[in-house]
Amino acid sequence: MATSGASGRPVEGGGPDERPEERITRNWNELLQELRVLQTGVQILTGFLLTVPFSPRFPDLNDQQKTIYLVVLVGSVITTCLIVAPVSFHRILFRRRQRPWLVRASHACARAGLVGFAIVSALVVLLVFDVVVSFAIAVVAAVGVLILFLSLWVGLPLLNGRNNSD
Repeated sequence: MATSGASGRPVEGGGPDERPEERITRNWNELLQELRVLQTGVQILTGFLLTVPFSPRFPDLNDQQKTIYLVVLVGSVITTCLIVAPVSFHRILFRRRQRPWLVRASHACARAGLVGFAIVSALVVLLVFDVVVSFAIAVVAAVGVLILFLSLWVGLPLLNGRNNSD
């Protein structure tokens, strides 16, 4: 949460008087909020993917499309595992004063989960476009999705970081 610094401007990420214990607790709480957003999207996608083989058109997929589907499904399950792992970490380490490790490990899982979600999303687009239009157009659409994710999730924050000289 932003607080007001001596200059009256908001201070993001805690102030200079923030103690290490307060900072690690704030980092943990912020990370949990981010993971909640990601968990919802990935879990809905995974749940949907689990129903696909039971649809009437699934047998009509060719071998390549079925392979793409299986890669997407496994990627979605791995991504789900990555973003839910911090819950398990916390449960196992509860009240053991391991919050610094918990934040570092959860941060790594969150970053890997974001990468996984971007890849799985692009692969879902690849599969759908392949089924509906053609594989060539599917590749273009999937690459476009990856470029969008990279632009918004990496490029825009880095661009802001360069332009923000505070």
